[in-house]
Amino acid sequence: VQLQASGGGLVQPGGSLRLSCAASGRTFGTYGWFRQAPGKEREFVAGFRWSGTTTTYADSVKGRFTISRDRADNTAYLQMNRLSPEDTAVYYCAATSRSLILSTMARENAYNYWGQGTLVTVSS
Repeated sequence: VQLQASGGGLVQPGGSLRLSCAASGRTFGTYGWFRQAPGKEREFVAGFRWSGTTTTYADSVKGRFTISRDRADNTAYLQMNRLSPEDTAVYYCAATSRSLILSTMARENAYNYWGQGTLVTVSS
């Protein structure tokens, strides 16, 4: 079972990127996106249940980032709009077979599968 994160890159402030998290081998119950900025601890960005519409976002990205999924490709996406330099980080996707409740989606230890990370740099 693997999670493959991709889609990072260099983007100007105000721009957009879409990150992908492709799961091979199975479909998970809950996916999460986390990020780690230089010199900072990893933090929660967004999470959702594969089935249904349960989603949650960190306050810092609400209204700018959107999670979606492609069931045919077994891929989760993170659409990031109106990016700012503060969004610069390595972004990680994570997954668990469990269908987490909202209050636990932000916990790193709730996930037992992690992708390798993809770097997002927001700079002019």
